[in-house]
Amino acid sequence: MASLKELRNRIASVQATQKITRAMQMVAASKLRRAQEAAEAARPYADRMGAVLGNLAAGITDPQGAPKLLAGTGSEQSYLLIVATAERGLCGGFNSSIARMARAEAYRLMAEGKDVKILCVGRKGYDVLKRNFTKELLPLISYQGMKKIGFDQAQEVATQILGDFENGGFDICKLYYSRFQNVLTQVPTALQIIPAHIEAVEVPDLGGAAYDYEPEETEILDALLPRNIAIQILRALLENAASEQGARMSAMDNATRNAGEMIDALSITYNRSRQAQITKELIEIISGAEAL
Repeated sequence: MASLKELRNRIASVQATQKITRAMQMVAASKLRRAQEAAEAARPYADRMGAVLGNLAAGITDPQGAPKLLAGTGSEQSYLLIVATAERGLCGGFNSSIARMARAEAYRLMAEGKDVKILCVGRKGYDVLKRNFTKELLPLISYQGMKKIGFDQAQEVATQILGDFENGGFDICKLYYSRFQNVLTQVPTALQIIPAHIEAVEVPDLGGAAYDYEPEETEILDALLPRNIAIQILRALLENAASEQGARMSAMDNATRNAGEMIDALSITYNRSRQAQITKELIEIISGAEAL
């Protein structure tokens, strides 16, 4: 059994840890509201962009003349997987769930004989995947220390991806991130961005009216498709920021409560040990007095 001094030190150590986890929980809670508002504000724009692209794509009569970002290269041999995670840990399974989904997809593609490259945006995903994919990993893109992620960072990532695509670096690009639902729920999500995955759009009945685009649909798509990639990456980064703070808030709350339970258990053990030691000393004193 541990000595009283060891138990006191252990209790003090857990109490110090509890103060840290409680402080981290409060900081995450203060950051969560702004991150959640930013993520929710980006969703309508990204959804509307998808609807516009869907309407434009539906108006193309000659698929051969469609932009490569929409129609693809005609091959499915090489893949680029973009794994967006956080720069820091201590947020539960947030980072590992995204990396796990990307890792499973990479293994599946490699088993089918496909060429796979992985681009990590965020240090924690890179740390997880480098154990298994040393050759497939591209140089890390990290924004550690940056207080606010915005469109400039998303455009920087999009520019690198588009340059690689134009040079024939890959045929299909998928983006992995975590979609924020609430503090307790963050959903790992995979989204194909090259060629653009556009869901079918229901065209409203306008009484015989039709859209007339100036210039042609293909020219508008040439301008909008590269921007859509940056928009989708920005949406992923903002969703990740909210998901990270929600996951950290939940994880630190659990850690704080676990520390409290551990302190209670250690305190009971300490009190029992102290009581046993006092009883033992009293018995020794009484026995010595009787012997005299």
